[in-house]
Amino acid sequence: MLVFAVSSSTWVDLDRKHDTKQLKKDNRAFVTSGWNDAGGRPPCAAGQTEPVTASFTSPRVHALRRLLGRRRDRHDAGRFVVEGPVLVAEAVRAGWSCVEQFVPADCADAAITGAGEVVEVAPDVLGRLGSTQAPQPPVAVVEIPAVETVAVLGDAGFVVVVDRLADPGNLGTILRSVEAAGADAVVLTPGSVDPYNPKVVRASAGALFHVPVVDADLDTVAAAGLDLVGTSSHDRQDRSVTSYTEADLCGRIALVMGNEAAGLPDEWTANVGPIGRWVTIPHRGRTESLNVAMATTVLAFEAARQRAG
Repeated sequence: MLVFAVSSSTWVDLDRKHDTKQLKKDNRAFVTSGWNDAGGRPPCAAGQTEPVTASFTSPRVHALRRLLGRRRDRHDAGRFVVEGPVLVAEAVRAGWSCVEQFVPADCADAAITGAGEVVEVAPDVLGRLGSTQAPQPPVAVVEIPAVETVAVLGDAGFVVVVDRLADPGNLGTILRSVEAAGADAVVLTPGSVDPYNPKVVRASAGALFHVPVVDADLDTVAAAGLDLVGTSSHDRQDRSVTSYTEADLCGRIALVMGNEAAGLPDEWTANVGPIGRWVTIPHRGRTESLNVAMATTVLAFEAARQRAG
C-alpha cells in the first residue's frame, strides 16, 4: 500500500508565509511501505476499510489547526481537539462522540478503537499541529456535547462557579479537583476561558469528560435555587466572612470563585450584589491569597467532607 503525504518541513509558524519554490520542490509524495494487516495496520472506524491519508495542506488538517487555535472555530463547528492516548481513550470510555483521529503513517497502531475515523499524516505533521512540542498520537476531534444549563443546575446539589477565570491551566486544575470532590457541575460566567481550549483539556486530566460544564451568569445560578457562597481572601466587615471550616457547606450550594487577578468584585457585600454569604481560608503566613485553583480545591474538599457526614 502507498501512503502519500506532504512533509511539513517547509512550513514556518502558521501566521507566516511559506517558501513557494521550496514547497514545490518538497511537495513530492513519500512512500511508506510494509503496512499490512499482520504488521501494524491501525484499527479503522466502523465501515472504514482503509485509513484516510491527509497532507499538511489538506482541508481536514487545516480544520484541525483551526480547532486547536481558535475558540470561535471550536464553537462554530461544535468540535474540539483531544491529544494523546490517555485522554482520547478516556473520552471514548466516557461516551463522548469522536469524529476522527490523526496518527503518523509510521505509527498507525497508535489509533484507538472507538475514537473515530483514522487519518494518517506524515510523521512530522503532528509536531506541527499539536499544542505541545511533542504531541503523542492520536490527536482526536471530539464533538462538544449539547448541555441544557437549566436542567443541569436544577438537578445539581453542589456546584462550583468560576467568575471570569482567565488562565486555562487554572480551569483545567479546577475541573480535576472538583470532579474528584464530587461536584455536580462547573459553571463559567461570561468572559471566562474556553473549557475546550487544548490547555484546559490537558490540565483537566480527563475530568472534563466526567463533570458537566455550563455557561451561565450568577442570576441564572441563583434562579435554580442554589445558595451562592462567595469566596474572599480576607475578612471584611461588610461581607460577614466566615472561615470555610465553620461555614455550612451542606444543602444546595454554589461555591463562587473569583478571577485570578481581581477576585470577586469589591463592591459586592453582604447586602449588595448576588452573593448571599461569604467564606474565607484563613492564612497564617505572609501570603495575601492562594492561587484560585488551589483555593477551589481546598473549599471543594471541605464541602465534600461536610456533605459526606
